[in-house]
Amino acid sequence: MFDLDGTLVDSMPLVLKAFAHAVAPFCGPVSDEELFTRLGGPPERTFAGWLRGAAETAQAMTRLRDYSLTHWKLIRPFDGWESLFQTLRQRELAMAVWTGRERESAQWLFSEYAIAPYLRACVCGDDLPSHKPDPEGLQRIVDELQLTADDALFVGDADVDVLAGHACGVRTLLIRHGRAVDEAVLRKAWRVVETPAEAYAQILQDTNGL
Repeated sequence: MFDLDGTLVDSMPLVLKAFAHAVAPFCGPVSDEELFTRLGGPPERTFAGWLRGAAETAQAMTRLRDYSLTHWKLIRPFDGWESLFQTLRQRELAMAVWTGRERESAQWLFSEYAIAPYLRACVCGDDLPSHKPDPEGLQRIVDELQLTADDALFVGDADVDVLAGHACGVRTLLIRHGRAVDEAVLRKAWRVVETPAEAYAQILQDTNGL
């Protein structure tokens, strides 16, 4: 089971630029560091906890969507994801995605980069009222695929991914992208790597012979 943004696709350049553009009329320039502390879950929730009222949130959502649609080519899949998925499919292992991204844009990415045919299940940020680190979405996939927690591996790049996986009893491989991670989170991760490429190599190694 995979997170999407930061794990299978490199969307962070677009995400940071789009959110900064969305809130600029209300907050002025915003640093990448501040954006990192606020991001997580559907954009509406991020804006609701940041901006003043429903009107600003609605305007910010429009600006976010317009910017994202115009600059969508900034999102690119990480090298190696496709060969990983091809090998996992050959090994008859089920693959799924659990993402905080809303379903509309997630499905666009699945279609654009031909990810969809590999997936046996998907839970998006607007499918449930709960959001990471609540493990409900992860548990839904485990149940849908008729697995036990011991049968599953979750791969993500955020602290909330690790916390959700730990709460669900699912081993979680954390991609840290060179950032500092709290020790309490690190202790709950199954393994920690720096890049998606390292994560893909680790998965191939650990599933060899299955």
